[in-house]
Amino acid sequence: MPITLPQTLPAFDILTNEGVMVMSPGRAATQDIRPLRIGLLNLMPKKIQTENQFARLIGATPLQIDFHLIRMTEHQTKNTAAEHMEEFYRPFAEVADAGEKFDGLIITGAPIEKIPFEEVTYWDEITRVFDWTQSHVFSTFGVCWGGMAMAYHFHGIRKHMLPRKAFGCFRHQNLQPASPYLRGFSDDVLVPVSRWTEIHQAEIDAAGLVTLIASEETGPCLVEDDAHRALYVFNHFEYDSVTLKEEYDRDVAAGKPINVPLNYYPDDDPARVPTNRWRSHAHLLYGNWINEIYQGTPYDLEQIGR
Repeated sequence: MPITLPQTLPAFDILTNEGVMVMSPGRAATQDIRPLRIGLLNLMPKKIQTENQFARLIGATPLQIDFHLIRMTEHQTKNTAAEHMEEFYRPFAEVADAGEKFDGLIITGAPIEKIPFEEVTYWDEITRVFDWTQSHVFSTFGVCWGGMAMAYHFHGIRKHMLPRKAFGCFRHQNLQPASPYLRGFSDDVLVPVSRWTEIHQAEIDAAGLVTLIASEETGPCLVEDDAHRALYVFNHFEYDSVTLKEEYDRDVAAGKPINVPLNYYPDDDPARVPTNRWRSHAHLLYGNWINEIYQGTPYDLEQIGR
């Protein structure tokens, strides 16, 4: 089954050319089934790149997905054309005022992890989003900063600054192979990491949360918060093959201190083409998440949160 996207959204043609099943809203209206409503609250500066990454993953499942793009109400992006934001995104306040409900919501990361949570300009609104998910979303997936912010809001779990950026592809261990979110996962998983902060396992344990995937080098990666119907992933399964390269080249060009991303380029040589070794697990993770939503979400959207 396909993912439903506006035909003018850049991801429509990109995913179509990649072989992902994509359907226009007009075509979807003729289908006599209820698609899953999945929202993407996109906090990343490169909105189109992030749209493509997540649409690619959730559009690869055998279910029809109705994809909705959401933004913070007052925060204005500087890296994506205003016309794109106006055409494809709706502010959270509009979505909330309409009383809309979603089967799933992805809350992305944001390049603000060095800023204390309460000093983020849209912190008040993002905490309203977190609380709103408890009555209007069946399952929420917080990614990187989004996951850390949710863990802090609901459990007081702090983020801790690292002495240097965790940057590269790191081996992770599958700690809960019986978890439905890890169906098909190997015991050993390679995951892209790009962050200046970390979450401590002791604080996760104290909050009663369950770590599903972790690394000896970079700590917890995927955490389940069953009480809030949420998953928190602190690393980047969704990254394209060249995303770490783009981040590295950007920092080098800006004269910022940055190490070559570890275990990413062949022989750690940035002159060579990086190899994607995490794509299959990315599809497994998001496919499993969508499947768990499908198995549990009520057919009547209005029943979500009741």
